[in-house]
Amino acid sequence: MSTNNKNSATNPRQKCWRLRYPPDAGVSETDIVSLADSLGLRPLTAKLLANRGYTTPEAATAFIRNETTLLHDPFLLRDMDAAVARIGRGMADGERIVIYGDYDVDGVTAVSTLYLYLQSRGADVHYYIPSRSGEGYGLSRGAIDRLAAEGAQLIITVDTGITAIDETAYAASLGIDMVITDHHECRPELPAACAVVNPRRPDANYPFCELAGVGVVFKLICALELTRARAEGEADIDAVRRVCREYADLTAIGTIADVMPLRDENRLIVSLGLRLCAEQRRVGLAALIEAASAPNSDVRPASAPGPSTSKPTVKRKKITSGFIGFSVAPRINAAGRIANASRAVELFLTEDEQTARALALELCDINRQRQQEENKIAEQAYEMIEAEHDFAHDRVIVLAHNDWHQGIIGIVSSRVTEKYGLPSILISFDGKSGLEEDPDDPGKGSGRSVKGLNLVQALTACDDLLVKFGGHELAAGLTVTRGNLPAFRERINAYAREHLDEDAMAVALDAECEVRMPELTLEQASELYLLEPYGISNPVPAFVLRDAELARVTAIGGGKHIRLSVRQDGAVLTAMCFGQPAASFPYSEGDHVDLLFNLDINEYQNVKTVQLIVRDIHPAEGHLGEQARAAQRYEEIRAGGSYTAEEDFCPDRDDFAQVYTTIRRECRIGHDRFCLRTLGAVVNQAGPRRINPVKLKFIVRILQEMQVLGVEELSSDRYLFNITFNSTKINLEKSSILRRLRAQCTDRTK
Repeated sequence: MSTNNKNSATNPRQKCWRLRYPPDAGVSETDIVSLADSLGLRPLTAKLLANRGYTTPEAATAFIRNETTLLHDPFLLRDMDAAVARIGRGMADGERIVIYGDYDVDGVTAVSTLYLYLQSRGADVHYYIPSRSGEGYGLSRGAIDRLAAEGAQLIITVDTGITAIDETAYAASLGIDMVITDHHECRPELPAACAVVNPRRPDANYPFCELAGVGVVFKLICALELTRARAEGEADIDAVRRVCREYADLTAIGTIADVMPLRDENRLIVSLGLRLCAEQRRVGLAALIEAASAPNSDVRPASAPGPSTSKPTVKRKKITSGFIGFSVAPRINAAGRIANASRAVELFLTEDEQTARALALELCDINRQRQQEENKIAEQAYEMIEAEHDFAHDRVIVLAHNDWHQGIIGIVSSRVTEKYGLPSILISFDGKSGLEEDPDDPGKGSGRSVKGLNLVQALTACDDLLVKFGGHELAAGLTVTRGNLPAFRERINAYAREHLDEDAMAVALDAECEVRMPELTLEQASELYLLEPYGISNPVPAFVLRDAELARVTAIGGGKHIRLSVRQDGAVLTAMCFGQPAASFPYSEGDHVDLLFNLDINEYQNVKTVQLIVRDIHPAEGHLGEQARAAQRYEEIRAGGSYTAEEDFCPDRDDFAQVYTTIRRECRIGHDRFCLRTLGAVVNQAGPRRINPVKLKFIVRILQEMQVLGVEELSSDRYLFNITFNSTKINLEKSSILRRLRAQCTDRTK
């Protein structure tokens, strides 16, 4: 790793932890106990409620039961009456209606929901989702031409269209009316459509502006159904309940996947939708839930002939927002990212179980391909950042590549931003590898931001350098030509230097409160389900456990993950570190650490146990003190100071053998860079001897001195190793460092 000034900050920053408890309301421990007693809950659950502002039994009960939230009148949305009138006329006249949607989960569920509703009303309805790689995001003239040739008379956009000013005018010139429904940020000028329904319109007076794209469609269906119900003398509440029973499941999936805040009516819609998902009445959704729940659903043997249409036998999963967000949504999303989003729409539209199972397994296969491509791009991106990004000057990471899959770069951008704590934009000039590069080559990009930098506003400041852009405060897409890329990189970083301060760039993780291990019972973990659905504004609870001892460290999944046994106050629990390679885990058995984690219930062979899902790990404060003391002690002895035999700093032959064989094995599998702490953890896991940091550092110096190993110290206590093959037997007793070290021992008895 480079150590020059330009890249002196390239290591991902250690994440700081922010505790939400006690809340600003000044709630005392006595208040918490009283709240817990009133509700019949555990104090830890009462703290979570207090953190969310529910400090009285009445308010907490209403939150848990979702009693106070009502669905707002859909006609409060601007242009909703015009949208209902135009769509109603289209249905009555038998016009060819086309739903035009986006290719992500929000878009797919929005298309499916509106299609199913209009079909149930007898409309001549069709749908169109552009190809991500071939056409890109949003409306295009080419797509409008195709739809016009097929006889489209009305286009309804879902989860897109709010910036399609020219495309809307072009459609009108061909005799096609447009109704736009969207939820993305608006520009000052709106398209001249028959109706523009968007809760984020500058002139909006809707009580809740944070609906997903499918949420806006849900409100449109409510308005259409209310109009029909009123004409037939039916009560409004019956019409709205019918819409909820039929479409809340798909609306919930899109809302969760688009990471919309789960408050106000979003919380009610998602709560209702999760119940419907659990009932699995929709054939395609039931098949997808089964496929996503199957053991090793992301791993298919190479010998498998293809998607099997036989119904798998799987244990029914508890349907939570987390399961939807991390298991169901990625499979839907993958279709639009690297294949065709229409496959996911077909899954939700089909009523045939065999077809549904085949489509669900196909989406699982596509998702596996997406994961492989994502990991490859992420590794390339990290290498580019380490080599190119100027952390001292630039606050936005802008990367470009000729061969990155345009459907994957948004996910990788999220990973980059999470790792480095900086906004990032990844751009792909797809398909140009090996060809002559042209300044006019268009590059499609996807970006993610951090709190403190509105990405849409930042892109607006670069408007003249971009072909097009759009999105949200924290996520956006764009198109830029190759020739404008350097100027764009400089402009957006100049904007960020002005608007993004250091505090906003801190890589921080929020946790509810500190806990002790005896609190982490199965009953407590089960009680957390009362606060579902979790999401933005109601986050999955994370907790901090201080000074836990690592009783056991075990590599699993071929070394890709780690399972820990952690001990505190006489209790022992399992903690999972997913995505933490064993080779780079810097702790070993006996170390004391602080953990930031989610509390989970693991079920195996019908036995439920509590486990911790580790999100971050720090050395315990006492452990840091030990490291500092070890570093100081090493420097004292290196300067000629004495030590006792009990301190065990002088290595013997077995110590050398354990360290050397460990480093040799790691180098052979490509692990040649270690910080001293990580090397110590690996060495101590590999052999029977526990080698302290002072002794380990002297061993490395002696092996380097005797040319047994090639050792380059990249920075303080960070090494690059190279195995030196020498046919001559090395006599370590000739080491001058070893001889001096032995002489400095005041009571050496060996």
